[in-house]
Amino acid sequence: MTEATFPSWDDMTDLQQAQCMFWDMYKDAHGFRPRGVDTSAWTLEDFSREFDFLGRVIEQQEQERILKEQQAIVQFERRLQELMKLGATDREDAIRWCMDADDARDLEDLAWRNELPWNYLRVQPLRGDGRYDAEISDE
Repeated sequence: MTEATFPSWDDMTDLQQAQCMFWDMYKDAHGFRPRGVDTSAWTLEDFSREFDFLGRVIEQQEQERILKEQQAIVQFERRLQELMKLGATDREDAIRWCMDADDARDLEDLAWRNELPWNYLRVQPLRGDGRYDAEISDE
């Protein structure tokens, strides 16, 4: 059985490179690879127009993602404040309560489950007991 070999990027024609970029940009814009789209007759100008369109779709989705994350942060911070009113001793304790309630494996999982930015919670081990200290990321 022989292995398939693919040309390097530098060995591809401009049109082949455009087809590869279309494949990736389409997935970025729609979440899946294009199906049933025949680009074999497309020109570089056709690809350029499609790249402009896909770029606008990707930019719009990025803005929506940022807004959704900002809303998730507000909701999560309210949740932490409520847990501190209910007895959590501090922010870190409230986060631990959230981890237990959400059955989160770690702080990154907790962030994902609450639709927070992936780096919203910074993880630092407390002691040797496997528990975590969290602080708001300033990144």
